[in-house]
Amino acid sequence: MRVLVTGGAGFIGSQIVEALVARGHEPVVLDALLPSAHPEPPPPRPGEQRVVADVRDRAAVDAALRGVHAVCHQAAMVGLGKGIADAPDYVGCNDLGTAVLLAAMAAAGVGTLVLAGSMVVYGEGRYECREHGVVRPGPRAVADLDAGRFEPHCPDCGTELRPGLVGEDAAADPRNVYAATKLTQEHLAASWARATGGRAVSLRYHNVYGPGMPRDTPYAGVASFFRSALARGEAPTVYEDGGQRRDFVHVRDVAAANVVALEAAAIRETDRETGRETGRNRKGDRKYDLEAGTLTAFNTGSGVPHTVGEMARTLAEACGGPTPVVTGEYRLGDVRHITASSRRIADELGWSAEVEFAAGMREFARVGMRAGAAA
Repeated sequence: MRVLVTGGAGFIGSQIVEALVARGHEPVVLDALLPSAHPEPPPPRPGEQRVVADVRDRAAVDAALRGVHAVCHQAAMVGLGKGIADAPDYVGCNDLGTAVLLAAMAAAGVGTLVLAGSMVVYGEGRYECREHGVVRPGPRAVADLDAGRFEPHCPDCGTELRPGLVGEDAAADPRNVYAATKLTQEHLAASWARATGGRAVSLRYHNVYGPGMPRDTPYAGVASFFRSALARGEAPTVYEDGGQRRDFVHVRDVAAANVVALEAAAIRETDRETGRETGRNRKGDRKYDLEAGTLTAFNTGSGVPHTVGEMARTLAEACGGPTPVVTGEYRLGDVRHITASSRRIADELGWSAEVEFAAGMREFARVGMRAGAAA
């Protein structure tokens, strides 16, 4: 299968390219190789065809789609978005770029899309109140954050809530610029699927980490910030009280999820054309559940929550570095707890994460990171 991977020279995209090659597929990489992300452009990987262009360049996208059977869309500007002033850049890169790509796919007759989604579309995760059951807390108040009161409270009775695992059926509630653009990408992909009869999958990544993670950019993830500090011999600085719950998933597992989703959607496309019955998932115990004309969302996480403070301590121990410092600082637009239930993708596609947390952090502690431009 010939697969166009947008953003294929990046952190996650490059791992997807390797996984595709290992499965016998033919990746075509479209990447702008922006200096902010690639101060030193990486050479093409074995088996990779590369097109250096922006995903908003319709002519370049049209050319890259020739002979392509499926698209894996990873190109995006990531990070919270420092404020509403960043909205034009995020919307231009993430949403306009996706719109250009989808229009080109429709014109070229490419009917399979796997999108790099994100858990940020949920806002806060799943919470239960002892009295009122499952509830959705509103945004945390600045006064509470300033006072060090970080846990969300029940909107009905004000008691502290218990966090749980969020499922794909949870309502979307994006709480920053980046999150809003990721949800818009899903809406655009769903519109494309309805209009063309194509199959769209959004893999809602949780906190991805691992080899090749970018460093020293304003868009890097928390694991990258901690790893960079430790490399300088400095203690990682942990915001709030370190009790924020996240789901840390290894980049190789995320790459494998993309390949599984691409193969599943492509099989269904072949079945639609030939009239044959659909294939079974990698476990062999049930059929793929990727309907034409719709977008199917899958949480893509390890399924095992860890706190940010625990991650910082584990990484510091693996690096032999100083103990993390908990600062009590916070970022507006950040959420307290967001952890995934990845049961749907396990049941329907047979994928589950394989890299265990401590082992993954030990590997991350000893491998190099991707160079990035200073913020």
